[in-house]
Amino acid sequence: MTVWTCATCAIEHPDTAAPPEICEICADERQYIPAGGQRWTTREELAAAGHRIRVTELEPRLHAVEAVPELGIGQRGLLIRSGHGNILWEPPGYIDDAGLAAVRALGGIAAISASHPHLTGSSIQWSHAFGNAPVYVATADGQWIRRPDPAIRLWEGRAEILPGMRMIQCGGHFAGSSVLHWPAGAAGRGALLTGDTIGIGADRKSVNAMRSYVNNIPLPRKAIQRILDTVSPLEFDRLYGAFRVITADARPIVRRSLLRYMDWLEGIPAE
Repeated sequence: MTVWTCATCAIEHPDTAAPPEICEICADERQYIPAGGQRWTTREELAAAGHRIRVTELEPRLHAVEAVPELGIGQRGLLIRSGHGNILWEPPGYIDDAGLAAVRALGGIAAISASHPHLTGSSIQWSHAFGNAPVYVATADGQWIRRPDPAIRLWEGRAEILPGMRMIQCGGHFAGSSVLHWPAGAAGRGALLTGDTIGIGADRKSVNAMRSYVNNIPLPRKAIQRILDTVSPLEFDRLYGAFRVITADARPIVRRSLLRYMDWLEGIPAE
């Protein structure tokens, strides 16, 4: 039996004798199947190709957990260290012994989560390596679970997955798309982990929100407004997206960017 990993999105699938015919995540309009067709890989194949897990500090009590070379969608996993245990946010689609040792040295994993189905990676493999740590999945995205497991915990609306650490459902990119609020982040000014629920622009001075980033499908105004209304009450100065960081003034940047987005949807030119 083999845990199959989609080579395009790097999301793990059930351990079976043969892989599924297709990755439903990639077949959805928000993602894509490459022109060359569906391809599967395994942990052993990735190791032979030279992939490894790299763990690096980003700020006090926050570490990146990344697969190098880049794998699948290429998100940077984040390990938040707290006095009540550690959260692994959006784990990569690979796992190795050196990476496990590095995470254990930082206190292990008490909970695992992600902003939405595209960035769940090898959540179950990471969970099993740390005593079946609970894997939190929004109920609204339950249909997208690719590898069912008893470690999965469904939630909706808001969930305090560790004391002081809240998952908050925003919708938009997926029905269950969420953010993780870390009030102690950014030296106590607050940080928001958003994955692709709120994407960070290449200029690191703007954000956006899309139904599909790779296929250029926008969201309607009501979806953007819901995201803005959901995150506006939160205190945060730093924003961690799936690929980039806004290090300061993130809250006004989110507000300004999403208001501009809605203006353009209504045909109102930005000033």
